[in-house]
Amino acid sequence: EDAVKARGRDLGEDTAIVGSVKEPSLEEILALNPDFVILSADTAGHGRLHEALAAARVPHAYYRVDAFSDYLELLGQVCQMTGRTDLYKQNGLAVQEQIDAVLAAVEGRTGPSVLLLRAYAAGAKAKGTDNLTGVILRDLGADNLVSRHESLLEEVSLEEVIAADPDFLLITTMGDPDKAMAYMEETFAQNPAWAGLAAVRNGRCVQLPKELFHYKPNTRWGESYAHLAEILYPELSGQFQ
Repeated sequence: EDAVKARGRDLGEDTAIVGSVKEPSLEEILALNPDFVILSADTAGHGRLHEALAAARVPHAYYRVDAFSDYLELLGQVCQMTGRTDLYKQNGLAVQEQIDAVLAAVEGRTGPSVLLLRAYAAGAKAKGTDNLTGVILRDLGADNLVSRHESLLEEVSLEEVIAADPDFLLITTMGDPDKAMAYMEETFAQNPAWAGLAAVRNGRCVQLPKELFHYKPNTRWGESYAHLAEILYPELSGQFQ
């Protein structure tokens, strides 16, 4: 139901709703008599389905997709199941070529320092390579400050952010983006010290588009790399269009 309510997808009458992302309904799933069930290794509610699906002899597998290589592996398995190797080339290998072109363009450049924040209505956390944006930052040569300030992974301290003074502040949002950014405004942006950060002074505090940096970009993974490369290295702007 998240696809319909949160993302406004028009999925058609032949699509069954089997609960939410975090709490899928076992009863709804079994009622469909599926050939194969794809589950998230990151979601506790999915993990609880294993024994029941195994008992019902429903083939299923758990996947974790943080990096493009994870996506490519999952895509390859599904295309093999369906016999659509053409779609593996179209939606996988062609995207790999886009990413390779971006990586070639940034090769040898000194990457800027970055603090990546994931904001939501009630808080914010710094993120490392445990999510897709952090992986892309690493691949593009950025210096993600959480590698040296691991305490930011537990709690974002304005004092520690000020001391680190990153070149870029990049923000992704989870849940309602307006409420997430309202939290950032009330908690950090209204503090005069926030305005003194180099990233804020230089217009390098950037809210990243949710469809490319929170949701899995899938066939748009190349766009995610290009978008972030053009932020980190402004001299590359327009090169990947």
